[in-house]
Amino acid sequence: MAEKRKLYIYEALELRSEYDARIKTFKDTLPETRQNRDRLFLARDDDGRRRPVPDFDMAEVRRQLRKLEVKRRKLNSAIQQANFNSRVEYRQEPINLHEALETRKNLNEQIGELHNQVVNSAYEKVIYKEGRGIVEENELSYTSSVDDLDRARVAFRELNRKLRKASFETLVEFEDE
Repeated sequence: MAEKRKLYIYEALELRSEYDARIKTFKDTLPETRQNRDRLFLARDDDGRRRPVPDFDMAEVRRQLRKLEVKRRKLNSAIQQANFNSRVEYRQEPINLHEALETRKNLNEQIGELHNQVVNSAYEKVIYKEGRGIVEENELSYTSSVDDLDRARVAFRELNRKLRKASFETLVEFEDE
């Protein structure tokens, strides 16, 4: 058996995704899940009646599901703890990874808004009235909008690189399986 070791953040995130997938699989096999609610245990469908196969033990699946949910919660807490305890430099100041992740999320939203701003500022609105065109000038300059978008994209890229680097350097207080 391989020796257990602590995980780096990127590994912990992969393991959390695996746990999520396993949890979904277990839940989808149980009759009480939302997905299965419409086709109740032994309910009639196009293919006939449905019943569990002999080697499917619902009690064991539920036990494994609960155990996995606990492990996922513990792993998630360990990831959050690592995010609060580790720091990266952003705008010449150290911030914890949690704050950096929130900043990256906000930058991503800002990039979407600035994209729309660039698209809208590329054209003037022309209203044709009484045989002549009335031009409504944009409140925002196209050039300054593009510059703002470029700055936001560069800030996002730089912060994202720092976060990725930290995910390969920061250990999570959780032992690999």
